[in-house]
Amino acid sequence: MELDLLGVAALLWIAAAIIGISTERPFLGRLLLALGISAALIGLIVAVFHPEPKTGTLFRSANLAVGFHLNPAAVWLLAWGLVPALMAVITGPPGRHPGAWTTGAALSLLGAMGVAGLQDAVSFLIAWEVMSLGGAIMLLADQLSPILKNGRAVFFMLALLEVGAVALLAAILIVGSSHPAFSTWPGAFANDGPVVTFLVGLLFLVGFGAKLGILPFYEWYPSAYGSGSGASGALLSGVVLNVAWLALARAVLQWLPHFSGLTAFGEVLVVSGTLTAILAILYAFQQEDWRHLLAFSSAENAGLAVVALGAAVLFRSEHLSLLAGFAFTVGLLQLGGHSLAKGALMLTADHVFDARGHYQIAQSRLLAMSPWTIGIGALCAAMSLAALPPQAGFVSEWYLFQTIFQDFRLHGIGARLALAFGGAGLALTAAIALATLTKVFGIGLLGKNGTSQTPEDKGRGLAILGLGLAVLGYAVGMPWWLGALATGHSDGMRNVAGLMVRGIILVPLTPSFAFISPTLLVLVGPLLALLPLGLLALGLRSGHRRTPVWAHGLRTLPTSSATTALAYSNALRQFYDFIYRSRTVTERRIEKRPYFIKALRFEYSQSPLFGPALFEPVTRFVRTLASRISILQMGSMNAYLAYIGVVLLLILMSVFW
Repeated sequence: MELDLLGVAALLWIAAAIIGISTERPFLGRLLLALGISAALIGLIVAVFHPEPKTGTLFRSANLAVGFHLNPAAVWLLAWGLVPALMAVITGPPGRHPGAWTTGAALSLLGAMGVAGLQDAVSFLIAWEVMSLGGAIMLLADQLSPILKNGRAVFFMLALLEVGAVALLAAILIVGSSHPAFSTWPGAFANDGPVVTFLVGLLFLVGFGAKLGILPFYEWYPSAYGSGSGASGALLSGVVLNVAWLALARAVLQWLPHFSGLTAFGEVLVVSGTLTAILAILYAFQQEDWRHLLAFSSAENAGLAVVALGAAVLFRSEHLSLLAGFAFTVGLLQLGGHSLAKGALMLTADHVFDARGHYQIAQSRLLAMSPWTIGIGALCAAMSLAALPPQAGFVSEWYLFQTIFQDFRLHGIGARLALAFGGAGLALTAAIALATLTKVFGIGLLGKNGTSQTPEDKGRGLAILGLGLAVLGYAVGMPWWLGALATGHSDGMRNVAGLMVRGIILVPLTPSFAFISPTLLVLVGPLLALLPLGLLALGLRSGHRRTPVWAHGLRTLPTSSATTALAYSNALRQFYDFIYRSRTVTERRIEKRPYFIKALRFEYSQSPLFGPALFEPVTRFVRTLASRISILQMGSMNAYLAYIGVVLLLILMSVFW
């Protein structure tokens, strides 16, 4: 039944893609898109409680049967990723071409479904490229920035994604040279040496990491997300990010055999994921655009999920199957909660755009002038991404810490050092993430300045509230979610998920090590709140105590004082200047005498870490090479005939060799 519902969803998405690009009725396309997501969600819910989801054969081509199968991890990531996608489709993007956006969203969802469930390399690669193409169409359809800037951002994204696609193709050609079916790969590849296997693993990391934003690929995130709407970001940071991580997990845990270099590869995963999380959240803290900040935050959470996957590989290398399954499940929990929270804040960014006409993080009375639903939903989402209890991010990052704390069970010094580095990086990331989400919520939604207009978009407000409450429900209901994840599936998954719960208590496989309970926190929290409420009531009876506020070091308080995004993050900007390589420009235009200032210009920015050293030299090389070989296109018929003759000669020579 579940496969039938997923098939209906795919047909509805195909119809939505055709209608979106061929007619001027965006509402009909969005309706079909939403119905398809709803059908897919129902099918995934059925698959959770179905004992053993069946594998379906889509069609046959020669001796290859194109099969489709969703394992429990795929069901989990798709289900939580489709929830914010549904809300984004229902509320609609604020872009200029909603019909084309519907087409892009439909292609992204079709590709994501294929990446999650297809069982052979050929159809998998097609689905992977369709998913990338759909994301590009969505961003181009939004057109919320100048056309030239928008096009450059999208083509930069596609260029880096194609670098990953080439690496992915190379890995698949090596591993699947005998047969493209994934089920044949571990046995066929087991006889190759550890060096070749390790290199193939690196190719998979580059291929899937390009979409996950693993360094240096995270640098396409801010420009691409910043050229589109929050609705596009909700899909890219949700279901697309989830299936990209799932594909990497399938590659390293299923497609590659257990080889002697597995420990070194796990160390690479942990270190690369940790560095990505640290750099991404450091750059997120300096952003002044909602979409740029949330884009870097998505790369940070992807890095944390890769750390969990690396820990799973390290435990697997020493045959600690229970701990390996635990670390893998932690990665699932991390991405599931992130999808809901990021979707809520992305839709909040669209609300900011509707109210102020831009996505800048600046003080406003937007929260006071907006429906209460937006405030509650955005607060729950921000708390989750900041890993504050009792939200979903707190649960997943607590589990991630407990995973890293198991490093004493490993024997290799390199593996222990990698997990220790991951723990230190996770602590730094959590601290800066708290400051980052405080900035985007506190400065972006609060303050004294009025807004240009107050949109009465109750639909978006309800969507944000629903996603925010879903984030809380994700954490509070974790004992039951883990129970559903364990029900009716493989023994390994059942054992791991079952050992992560003791009643309504969450434990890292054993209650003797540590435990938390978001469910109890929600029940006890209101009771604990009575104490500060009592102190507040006592303070009100004794009168107010007024003190001057801190005005950034000024001796006298100005008439109007507001904390800007730069003022809030400038201290860290100075401390980590060796990473940011910040630049500040101040120019004054004067007339006749120095004290007659006509204009004052102030600019500041941060330099990308990999752009000037990696991407720009490659761009210059390609342009130089293109100018040098352009002589081949001189337009001479004799030259073209000579080219054809050389090619034919090479073909004939290859026959003899």
